[in-house]
Amino acid sequence: MSTIAEPSSSSHAAPKIRVLIADDQALIRRGMAMLLDAAPDIEVLGQAADGVEAVELARRLLPDVVLMDLHMPRKGGVLATREISAALQHTRVMVLTTFDRDDLVFDAVRAGAQAYLLKDASEEEVLDTVRAVHRGESRLTPQIARKVMDQFRLLADRVAQEPPSPPAPDPRNATPAAASGEPSPSDSATATKPLTEREAAVLELIAKGYGNRQIATALNLAEGTAKNHVSRIMQKLHANTRTELAVLVLKK
Repeated sequence: MSTIAEPSSSSHAAPKIRVLIADDQALIRRGMAMLLDAAPDIEVLGQAADGVEAVELARRLLPDVVLMDLHMPRKGGVLATREISAALQHTRVMVLTTFDRDDLVFDAVRAGAQAYLLKDASEEEVLDTVRAVHRGESRLTPQIARKVMDQFRLLADRVAQEPPSPPAPDPRNATPAAASGEPSPSDSATATKPLTEREAAVLELIAKGYGNRQIATALNLAEGTAKNHVSRIMQKLHANTRTELAVLVLKK
């Protein structure tokens, strides 16, 4: 059964991060609500017992962040995440679950989740992730981040060993098949561009959940330079978001 909190009576305080909790276990919902409401900068708007209620309350209350469980009755967390992300541009979803299977991570991120945290995380980790997601950052649970970093290293080594791409064919020497628009064998796959040493370092920091400013500080770069590195990495690995970048590399 859904629960909606009473509006805050404070009119002069700074705007709080407005959170909706979706979990089919009442004890988890109440515990998370107590934890979040105790933080001075966070306000729990309501609680949903399944994915259907989560979507309905999100549309009605317009939260900043939704804490989303994945396994719920009537409608699962992945589908609810997809619907909320598609309908509410300014609402970000943070998965909070007991499962760290790769397939669930991939499905949740594809659906639009900005973060993936396990329920055995500390209270401070939960609060920090809510704040980070509200700032627009992406976060992965530490267990998954370690897997991702291992895959980053393997990928960086593998890409560095790949032969360079062959030069583009001269259109003046095009065969009749090419002239007719039919794909040639060399067009069937595009070689991945190798990552530079600096990009590999940036990639590891992305896996840790660092934002552009944090990456710039850690690597002694200008923030604009760090942002450019992130953009180039996304282009090379064909990722649309920072979280998708991490998950795509893990999947490979």
